[in-house]
Amino acid sequence: MNFIKIILAMLGVVFLGVVALWILGAVWSLFGWAIWIGVLGAVVYGGYKLFTAIERRALGKGERSIGTLDDRDYSLSWEEYDRKYLNK
Repeated sequence: MNFIKIILAMLGVVFLGVVALWILGAVWSLFGWAIWIGVLGAVVYGGYKLFTAIERRALGKGERSIGTLDDRDYSLSWEEYDRKYLNK
């Protein structure tokens, strides 16, 4: 009877070791995925910042830059807009 208990105890220790290694592997794998997702996110963020800097340089800065709302005539009525821009 004691022999069976010793064998079961050894099997239990082996099983606990396998479960512990499985959990450690899962955590290590998630950590690796997080690192690679972070690297990919940093590359995408850097590319976005580089693209916006190049775009800003290409479009120019100042009063006539594209994308600002100040240089557009939103307060004009259709008749005023028609006289000012369309009938030249």
